[in-house]
Amino acid sequence: MTAITLYPAVDLKDGQCVRLRRGAMDDVTVYSSDPAGQARAWQDAGFSWLHVVDLNGALAGKPVNGASVAAILRTVAIPMQLGGGIRDMAGIEAWLTAGIRRVILGSAALKHPGLVREACRAFPGRIVVGIDARDGRVATEGWAETSLVDARDHALSLEDAGVAAIIYTDIGRDGMLSGVNLVQTVALARSVHTPVIASGGVSGLQDLIDLRRAAVGAPIEGVIVGRALYDGRIDPGQALAALSG
Repeated sequence: MTAITLYPAVDLKDGQCVRLRRGAMDDVTVYSSDPAGQARAWQDAGFSWLHVVDLNGALAGKPVNGASVAAILRTVAIPMQLGGGIRDMAGIEAWLTAGIRRVILGSAALKHPGLVREACRAFPGRIVVGIDARDGRVATEGWAETSLVDARDHALSLEDAGVAAIIYTDIGRDGMLSGVNLVQTVALARSVHTPVIASGGVSGLQDLIDLRRAAVGAPIEGVIVGRALYDGRIDPGQALAALSG
């Protein structure tokens, strides 16, 4: 079986490292007031990537926690993908120039698909699309709005854009420790050629083992884990071993 990359989530709200439940900004658990220190801890634990989201930025439509992101960049050496409030070429270029390895486009990818194509041409291999689904429909604006667009249709519409990966998040499971939505995640992955990163609901080591088994024949490149790591439900060493090739 092919190895799967585990991306520890560093979600930023008001300069702190937090986790939300189902994306609700008022249902928050603060795990650290030092996001850079938390990022360094994940690096020291052996993780090879970081998944960072500016939650305030996703709602505001512009970066809000830039100082925290910059502090993380100064602190760790492992590559990082960043999303939340990045809505134009200037913002994309600024973060990539600052040292972000990959930029995640969510709301902008749905509302301005031409931006995705332009960014992929300008920065090949460095643009990721986030597809956050509520009951199969794509949500935007920090999950505050739900469109009528089917998640699979959205993914297929970007097949020829050249994105490095698609992050598929089941909003109903995010932060709930209820298990990955294997059926929808694998179905999406098998319908496209673009690598898929699973997100939302990982509760323990068995979820990672199940995902790897289910991913046979599907281009699942990685999985994002948040609350289960922060709560100690998943041991980093065991998780990395379970997903290694």
